[in-house]
Amino acid sequence: MRELTDEAAAIAQELGSVTLLRDHGGGFSPLTVTLHKISAENHAGDPLAALAAAHSISLKALPSIERRSRALSDIAVTYDRLGRRTDCVRTLLAAEQCAPQETHARPATKALISSLLVSGPTTMELRGLAARSGVPA
Repeated sequence: MRELTDEAAAIAQELGSVTLLRDHGGGFSPLTVTLHKISAENHAGDPLAALAAAHSISLKALPSIERRSRALSDIAVTYDRLGRRTDCVRTLLAAEQCAPQETHARPATKALISSLLVSGPTTMELRGLAARSGVPA
């Protein structure tokens, strides 16, 4: 995965600005490769590498609030895997602020919220997010 992601990053860098792809609204760019890397590193079991990738991007550079919200949700997963519960909840709330409908409807985000509710102390903010997302508390 890392070898292929590094190759994609090199190609994206070589191409320069965003290369639009048919049926893919975000296009292909160094930024979209890095977004993929955050998710891929989480799935590969290396949240520190995912966090390093997340710190290398500017969320304001993302092309839409939905993409920003999704990136924040992926970063929240990273914080959860690192045991940084407060950062996880804060990042989920930031994702919700960007695009509430995206955050409330995304199954992976709902699963994360549900997991947070049963895995440790809850806050009013977490319980509120769960209620707004339709996750039973």
